[in-house]
Amino acid sequence: MAQNTWHILREGDTLTLARRLPVRWDVACRTELPRAGRLRVAQQIRQDLWRALRGQRGFSPCIELRDMGRHLNVRAGGQVDGPHVRGHTEGVIAQVLSDERARRRWMACAQHRQNPDQGPRLGQSA
Repeated sequence: MAQNTWHILREGDTLTLARRLPVRWDVACRTELPRAGRLRVAQQIRQDLWRALRGQRGFSPCIELRDMGRHLNVRAGGQVDGPHVRGHTEGVIAQVLSDERARRRWMACAQHRQNPDQGPRLGQSA
């Protein structure tokens, strides 16, 4: 049976969700999102990234979210073992991060329930 272990690293205002440690950024793309629950957003992005790159052998995703006050700075990507087309992988990651439907779903999921790692709900002040 496959092991389903995800490492959650918290360092100050940064949360990192990774399949393998130490974290390795062979490929990565960045975006910004409204402030929300970092762990929930990271898990949602990870799921979409995993689905989009499931055929990419040797890919191990990693999501990093840094709370910048009013927004989250997101870095998504990870480790790629073996001879792979880096440009293709980065292009897929960029598509996942820019998909407006997915971004709305991530925010809805993160706002679903208040938790210690989450910013204020929509309509609430900080």
